[in-house]
Amino acid sequence: MKDKKPLLKNLKSWGNYFNINSHLHYLKNGKIPNLLKDEEFIVNANGRGYGDSSLNDNVVKTDNLKEIIFFDSEKGILQCQSGLLLSEVINKITPYKWFLPISPGTKFITLGGAIAADVHGKNHHKAGCFSEFIMSLKVLIPNGTLISCSKTENVSLFLATCGGMGLTGIITEVTFRLKPIKSAYINQKTVATTNLEETFKVFENFDTSTYLVSWIDGMSKNSSLGKAITFLGEHATDDNFENPTSKKISIPKYFPSFILNSISIKLHNLYYFIRNANKESKVHLNSFFYPLDSIDNWNRIYGKKGFVQYQIVIPKKDGYQGIFKILSEVQSSKHISYLTILKLLGKENENHLSFPMEGYTIAMDFKVNKGLWTFLDKLDVIVSEYNGRAYLAKDGRMSKTFFEKGYPRIKEFNEVRKKYDLEKLQSLQSKRLGL
Repeated sequence: MKDKKPLLKNLKSWGNYFNINSHLHYLKNGKIPNLLKDEEFIVNANGRGYGDSSLNDNVVKTDNLKEIIFFDSEKGILQCQSGLLLSEVINKITPYKWFLPISPGTKFITLGGAIAADVHGKNHHKAGCFSEFIMSLKVLIPNGTLISCSKTENVSLFLATCGGMGLTGIITEVTFRLKPIKSAYINQKTVATTNLEETFKVFENFDTSTYLVSWIDGMSKNSSLGKAITFLGEHATDDNFENPTSKKISIPKYFPSFILNSISIKLHNLYYFIRNANKESKVHLNSFFYPLDSIDNWNRIYGKKGFVQYQIVIPKKDGYQGIFKILSEVQSSKHISYLTILKLLGKENENHLSFPMEGYTIAMDFKVNKGLWTFLDKLDVIVSEYNGRAYLAKDGRMSKTFFEKGYPRIKEFNEVRKKYDLEKLQSLQSKRLGL
């Protein structure tokens, strides 16, 4: 029987500044469709990629890979297919007193996407990336072979797949270790600081905290540059696993561009700072880890032209100087960072294209407007001067030169691509970066 003609659909990046008509394909009985035999393709799972890493003329969807194969509720081991959303995993495991060992800022990505980006969270300085907890993966490569890989089996493929942005095959299955918890709540403490120097001292003084992240007032400048609220978190032990009901906000249409401006953001930041400064509270896991998930289609707030999340890391020894210089450049420009987040990262792992290195990572959201690409190129120069790099999972515009300087294991990655004949796995991003 011939494969059905694939559906042609307009796909957008989560940042809304990429727009492409793509043919959607699905695995059939665990096999790659014959129509892709001679075509380039990439996996596009739940459409939460900020840039162009999961876009191409042909994409493979993983909506049908939703099976939980095995769950050891005593030992905290989960084996499941890659198309499950993190939210679906959380709903399954939390009643049994388990949680994700590493969680990014949204639970609406798939497990496959989390692995492809080798996601990190608010506890990277203590626990590392998601790949640290993976026991094994199954990867379907373009020639139809299903390969098991791990830290002890087909190791090179494992190191290339975790953080490899889908360029090593279709991740179909994962087995990983969970984190035991005694509550669905987090004991949260906030510390307010008036400038970047104070903010960095908080990171130094509280680096033993399990979870650690700072919201920076992106409108602060001069002596107040780096003014922040730092959130510290520890798992509660009250055996409370109730899930509070809350109304979800939805953004039905794109906001007009004039709504987000320097005045509205200054007012919002002032309110946010006063509301959250120097408090201790108990908050649900959803509130602590996924505040933006409570707003459907929050990416529309930035308007039809979309937004870029610029996330980079600076090595720890130059962390303060590098972050200070970047924030200073933003404040002296016409570009506004509407959301600015600072985190402490731990040691680098061995995966070829994983983003984290020991240091400080800052993520900034910018509306797409005239001159933004040129300005971000200028920030790239600063990051390179401090031997840092940008996060592939958030990227949609960095140059091949900047990429290659930041990721010294590209040669090893390309050797794996060649060994397993993976050249047909391509995205708009991989073509731009020459992978």
